[in-house]
Amino acid sequence: MQKIVIDTNVMVSALIQRSYPYRIFYDLFIDEKIILCVSDELMAEYYEVLSREKFAKFPNFFARAEALLVDIESKSVKYFPTIKLDLISDADDNMILELADECSANFVITGNTTDFTFPSYKQTKIVTPREYWENYQPD
Repeated sequence: MQKIVIDTNVMVSALIQRSYPYRIFYDLFIDEKIILCVSDELMAEYYEVLSREKFAKFPNFFARAEALLVDIESKSVKYFPTIKLDLISDADDNMILELADECSANFVITGNTTDFTFPSYKQTKIVTPREYWENYQPD
């Protein structure tokens, strides 16, 4: 089964609109067709970002975020990265690569093409939600 690391921006998108990020979370992760890999640091970022007041304008955003976080807490696999990287200018995004390295992720899914400017890191492909859905999702 594919091991996936999902950047926070993809989770936000999944909660706002029903497009590729939504399908990845609800058609693949919730149905246990992929393994979502997380770390304490990534979970802290998920909670912090999803609680931002600016998302209150989206109907039921906080209730849906809370439900998704409960699923992530119960269904994902937690890793504890031991390396520290400094490859991305936005320091917070290095934790995504650290986690991918630790869990030997097949994919990092991110909408952040500004900071993730390279196609892969070691064995991990770095793709957008659309690229993942159209080219790599499991059968």
